[in-house]
Amino acid sequence: MISGFIWWIIVGLIAGWLAGKIMKGSGYGALADILLGIVGAIVGGWIMRILGFYGGGLIYSIIVATLGAVLLIWLSRKLKK
Repeated sequence: MISGFIWWIIVGLIAGWLAGKIMKGSGYGALADILLGIVGAIVGGWIMRILGFYGGGLIYSIIVATLGAVLLIWLSRKLKK
């Protein structure tokens, strides 16, 4: 259970950092990037399941979480305007 939680944090950190680089923003800070990556993983996983894509492993998780985090950043920027 604890090791799973640590993996969520690691994937979230990587995905949040990558999403920040992809979206070319000022960033939200380390903690917010982790949370954004974790929420992005949930959103990305949900979208991928709807589209019929199933996968596993660290690389797949990072890619899906990053795509979800990029989508969340894009939506938040659109809502701010």
